[in-house]
Amino acid sequence: MNTWSNRRVGAVRPSHLMFTAGVGSLVDLPNFSVLVRGLDAWSYSGITGYDIDEPRLRAAVNRSLQRYGRAQIEQLRAAPWLEGGDTDPKGWAAQGVGVPVAPFPQWLRCTACDVLAAVDSDEFTFLNANPRTPHEAKFVHDCKRGKPPLAVAARFTLACTAGHLDEFPYTPYVHHGQACGKIPRPKLRMKDHGGNQAANVTIECVACGAKRNIREAMGERGRRHLPHCRGRHPHLGTYEPNGCDRGSVLMVAGASNQWFPLTLSALALPKGQGGDIDKLLDDHWPELEKVEDRSELAFMARLPQFGFLTEFDADAVFTAITARKQGLDGPAPSAPDVQADLFRPEWDALSGPVPPPSDDFALRPVPVPAPLDEFFSDVRQVERLREARALIGFTRLDAPDPESPEIATRVDLSRATQNWVPASEVRGEGIFLRVRDDLMAEWVTRMEKSPQMEAHREAYGRFRSNRKSDRKTSDFDPFHGWPGARYVALHTLSHLLIRTIALECGYNSASLAERIYAGDEQNPRTGILIYTAVPDSEGTLGGLVSLAEERQFGRIVRRALADAGHCSADPLCSERLPHDPGDYLHGAACHVCLFVSETTCERANRFLDRRFLVPLSGNKDQVLTPAGLLP
Repeated sequence: MNTWSNRRVGAVRPSHLMFTAGVGSLVDLPNFSVLVRGLDAWSYSGITGYDIDEPRLRAAVNRSLQRYGRAQIEQLRAAPWLEGGDTDPKGWAAQGVGVPVAPFPQWLRCTACDVLAAVDSDEFTFLNANPRTPHEAKFVHDCKRGKPPLAVAARFTLACTAGHLDEFPYTPYVHHGQACGKIPRPKLRMKDHGGNQAANVTIECVACGAKRNIREAMGERGRRHLPHCRGRHPHLGTYEPNGCDRGSVLMVAGASNQWFPLTLSALALPKGQGGDIDKLLDDHWPELEKVEDRSELAFMARLPQFGFLTEFDADAVFTAITARKQGLDGPAPSAPDVQADLFRPEWDALSGPVPPPSDDFALRPVPVPAPLDEFFSDVRQVERLREARALIGFTRLDAPDPESPEIATRVDLSRATQNWVPASEVRGEGIFLRVRDDLMAEWVTRMEKSPQMEAHREAYGRFRSNRKSDRKTSDFDPFHGWPGARYVALHTLSHLLIRTIALECGYNSASLAERIYAGDEQNPRTGILIYTAVPDSEGTLGGLVSLAEERQFGRIVRRALADAGHCSADPLCSERLPHDPGDYLHGAACHVCLFVSETTCERANRFLDRRFLVPLSGNKDQVLTPAGLLP
C-alpha cells in the first residue's frame, strides 16, 4: 500500500481488503495507522489481469446498487498489484502500484515530549529509508539530541451512524469550544496517565495552560461536549454540504465498529445445460438487457459469441428479459435479498445432474451408506470450486444485519461514478449434503407451530423491533425475513459438522465456510455446502473432500451428533430458549457446543438450537435426526 508520499508502507491479503480493512477503513501499521482511500484514487495504469470474470456476481452487484441509485457496474476488479513488488522493492511494481492510503488520524503525539500536532505541521518528519522494510515506515519528532523519538497516532476520532469519520477536535475541546486566548494555533500536549478505567488522557494547551481530560467526551453524557458531525468522508475527501444532523460519537482508532463491509459472494457455476433461463440472464445480463424486441434477440442468436441462445426457447427468453427489466424499475432489493437470489442457481448446480468437470467446478457423487441414507439423500464431493466476492460499500457503528438491513447506512466507495467495484476470488473444495426431503417436510410440519419453534419466531420479532431504526418511517413487519424451521435445523446441523470436521480434516475452523440452502415455503430446499474459503493453496489440499468418503463420513456424522448431546455449559445451555423479553436468536447453543468464527457462519451464530437434532431433556418427539443415528 502507498501513502500520500507514494511510499510503500505495508501489505495485506486481498481478502483482508474485502472483509477486515477495505475502502474507508483504518489499518493499524506498526508505527501509525492509515486510511484506505476511495476508488477514485486507485490506479490500474500499466496493470493487466485484474478483471474477475463472474457474470452472476456482477449482475447481483448491479441489482443491489440499484437500491442506492448507483451506475451500472461493468467490472469486478482485484486489488492493483504487479509481480516484482517483493523481489525488487525499488522498482515500479513496489513504489508505483498498490492500494492508496493516507495517514489517519492525522494528529500525532510524540512519545518523548507528548507534543500533539497535525501530520501536516512542521513538527514531524516521515521516515522510510529502506524500501525492503516498509513496516519500518514511521513519523519522528526532532525534540531532542540523538535519535529522534517516535511519533504515534493520537488514537481518538469521531464517527456517526451515517458513516462519517472525522478527526477529534483537540484544540476546541481543550478550550471548551472557544479559541485559545493567547495564539490562534497553540501547541498542545497529550499526556496518558494510564490506569485500568477506560481512557485517562489529558489534553493541555501549552500557550494558555487550559487542560481537559478525554473522559469528559466519553459515554452518553460525554456526547453533549462533542460538536455536531461535519459530514466528513475522509476516504473520499468530501464533506456534506449542509453538515450532518446526527450526533458524533467518540471512537478509538482501530475499534472493531469503525468499519463493517457490505459484500456479496457467488460460486462460479458450470454453463447452463438446457432451460435455466434465470441463470442465462445472470450470466449475460449486461448484453441481454439491451434487447428491446424479439427480432434483436433472434439476431443475437445468429452471432457466434451468442450461439448458446439457440438452446433456449426465444419467446421464453424474451419474456424473462422483459420481466427482469420491469423488476429493476421497481423497488431495489437489499443486499441480503440479492445474496439469497444467488443461492438458487447454486442449489440447482449442486443438487442436479453432475456436469462435466471444469477448472472452476468439479462435482462427484458419493454413495450414502446405511444407516445414513435414512438422514441424507445425497452426499457429493465438490472437488473444485471458485468463490468470487465483491465489496459494494460499508457502514460504521451499525453493522449491516441480514435480519434488519435498514438499521445501517451504507457509505459509497467512490466520489465520482465508477463502473467497477473491488473484488477477490478464492479457490477451494467442499462437501455438499442433502437431507431427505420427506424427512424434513414431515419434521417441519410437526415443529413449525410447536411452542419451541414459536419461541424462536417470537424472539425474532422482538429482535427486529428492538433494532428498528428510528429513521425508518415505512411499514415495518417484525417477522419479515424469518428463515423458518427448516433453516434452523439445517444451520444447526452445519455447525455441528463444521466443528467436528475442523478436528478431523486439518483445516482451521476459521478457514471453513457454509452455505445453507433452505429455500422458502414455495421452493423448499434441504442442502448444506461446507467448503474451504481461504485465498491460498491450503483450500485445495483435499483434506475436506476426503471426509465425504463412505468410510469416513459415517464416523464424522455420528461423532457430531454425539458431541451435540452434551455441553459443558449444561444444564444452562440445554434449557436455554428465548422467551419474552429476550431477543437473542439461538436456543440450546453456545460457544462451547455450536458457535463458530464470524468468517465461517453466514448468519452470525444465529438460528441455532441443538434440541432440534438430538434429544435434550426428553424431547425426542422434536428431533429431526432418525433414531438409528442418535447416540
